[in-house]
Amino acid sequence: LSQPLELGGKRQARVRAAERERDSASAQLGATQAKLRADVIDGWFAVLAAQEQSRLAQEASELARRAAAATGRRVVAGKVSPVEETRARVAASTVQLDLLRARSTLAVARKRLAAMWGNPAPRFEKADGDLDTLPSLPDQALLHHRLAQAPSMALARAELGRRQALAQVELTRRAPDVTLTLGSKRSEELGRSQAVFGVSVPLPLFDRNQGNVLETARRVDKARDELASTALRLDAELAQARAEFDVAREQALALRGEILPGAQSAYEAASTGFEYGKFGFLDVLDAQRTLLQAKSQYLNALAEAHRAKSAIGRILGEE
Repeated sequence: LSQPLELGGKRQARVRAAERERDSASAQLGATQAKLRADVIDGWFAVLAAQEQSRLAQEASELARRAAAATGRRVVAGKVSPVEETRARVAASTVQLDLLRARSTLAVARKRLAAMWGNPAPRFEKADGDLDTLPSLPDQALLHHRLAQAPSMALARAELGRRQALAQVELTRRAPDVTLTLGSKRSEELGRSQAVFGVSVPLPLFDRNQGNVLETARRVDKARDELASTALRLDAELAQARAEFDVAREQALALRGEILPGAQSAYEAASTGFEYGKFGFLDVLDAQRTLLQAKSQYLNALAEAHRAKSAIGRILGEE
């Protein structure tokens, strides 16, 4: 029977390495959860924005049909040229194409959202949410303070700890182990059995595990550099996401407070003036196009604000 006795702290080093492996796996789980949460938020607000865009396109289609019908009545009455009716019908057809594109975008967004929980086809009729509410964020200093606990930072630190533990394992392997041997030997000359004890110690004269020690040391350096690189990358991504959020929020507030009311008022005035013969149909088309573009820009700004906030949540790992 032989029993090796490990020396140099080999077992403790392996235990620490296994613990660091567990920490790294836990950090990887946190990073994956943060990414999944942000993807679901993005998908959710993408469906909300697509629903509003589809509703807006439907509203535009109805407006275009009413404008085309009104133009037809004015042509019959001899108040405008038939060319105006042709322009109205062309505008209605163009808006109808926009409606088809909006519905297609909505269908794709619904399918992507449903795929996140494993359904090949969405079973819900609509997403019920308030897209019009602008999100808010804490100040820049607090965001940077939370950046130190971000999932990617935790993963990079865990990877550095794991590499350091593995390097320590290779260092402990430089110390030779002792093997104790116990047995029995039958002596035919003496006619009896004798106990045999032995101790063996390898002499690592030419193999001090230099290669593995050097490799793990370089991997520790690599993990340390990756930790610093991750900190710089996350800081840049956080600054970009915060800037995008601020721009989208300011655009949404400007569109909601000034541009949309003005465009709505201009369209109503142009429509009323056209019915009384004070404006041409081109004026109505321009006012309608301006109103629809403003509404579409407002929806896009809202969606960008929510998307930027979810990107910050992905970086920081917070809801």
